[in-house]
Amino acid sequence: MLDIGCGAGVPVTRELANRFSATGVDISGEMIRLAKSNVPGATFIHGDIMSLEFPDSSFDAVVAFYSIFHLPREEHAFLFRRIWHWLKPGGYLICTLNHSSEPAYTEGDFFGVTMYWSNYGLSDYVELLTDLGFSILRTSTIGDGFSESLDMPIESHPLVFASHSGGDGVPLP
Repeated sequence: MLDIGCGAGVPVTRELANRFSATGVDISGEMIRLAKSNVPGATFIHGDIMSLEFPDSSFDAVVAFYSIFHLPREEHAFLFRRIWHWLKPGGYLICTLNHSSEPAYTEGDFFGVTMYWSNYGLSDYVELLTDLGFSILRTSTIGDGFSESLDMPIESHPLVFASHSGGDGVPLP
């Protein structure tokens, strides 16, 4: 299992590592340091998911909770194509996306750090994933992942559950 944007490893990577061989990737060195401490049973990689290489058919599943929309949306198709190649045929992609399209923006103080967002809408993602060779198994909606004790507006995100449908997919450039 690959967790893209694993952060500090809790709760997602920890739950994955309790059941499977789990690898977490994050661009933040501090998050990887925390993840290694929080989830000693997993493998963690400090790096940019857009430049990391994994062999084809390396993973049974890839998860990306609250991470894809922190990459420029122009890179999303390429990332999903890479994920398709990293998955074994019949493997799963589970990710949170956005309901509607938004141009890129940056928030200067998101829990003390600068954070970037960029995304398409759910219907665009469903079309993109299908075109790349994924079968959409289910979409649902989940919350924003923050504790209710935080004074933040309530958000919701589409949760997409898709499978690698086999075949050749779209080749990587």
